[in-house]
Amino acid sequence: MSARDNILSRIRAAQGRKGAPDAQERALVAAHLGAHPEGPRPSQAADPAAGFAACALKLSTTVDKVGTMADVPHAIARYLEQNELPKNAVCWPELFELEWQAAGIKVESRAAEGSDLVGITGAFCAIAETGTLLTLSGPRTPATTSLLPETHIAVVRAGRIVRSMEDAWKLLRDEQGANFMPRAANFISGPSRTADIEQTLVLGAHGPYRVHIVLVG
Repeated sequence: MSARDNILSRIRAAQGRKGAPDAQERALVAAHLGAHPEGPRPSQAADPAAGFAACALKLSTTVDKVGTMADVPHAIARYLEQNELPKNAVCWPELFELEWQAAGIKVESRAAEGSDLVGITGAFCAIAETGTLLTLSGPRTPATTSLLPETHIAVVRAGRIVRSMEDAWKLLRDEQGANFMPRAANFISGPSRTADIEQTLVLGAHGPYRVHIVLVG
């Protein structure tokens, strides 16, 4: 018996079940998973965008708001200037056609490398309950753009803000389909941090030092 089989058999024994699961038991489990039952949820802000921004700020994320996508380059230029950051960045292809040059930013559409200091991405959606971004890996959404640079800037459309984690997974299933899930789904809740060394909180321990969100709409 493998270690895995040993662990699972002990779990079944603790549940008062004997032997391997039969077809009926497997069917019940499959039906439960297919139904995606929802548990109780905490109360949430009436405005998802306002709730998301409030929770994001608690995570040391900074938030700016603009009216349209055309306003994004100048908003990001202001952020870079205020924080004395370089006006060179890599971005996802979906954002490359914005008027970066007019805002004084040099942008390349490619996956980030170790020497890139600023990465600009979109997001599959944002979660109001926790101030979290959900990004999906793929050829046009490389994960390195949000993970490698010291500064991660995310452009989030207000219409892509959902209330809870359950809503984020439902949106993913509805739009991607159960058979076309991405290789990786990354949940980003503020700058990278760790407190496992003498319980001292350190930002940028294994990812970006800064996360800045531009809310559109």
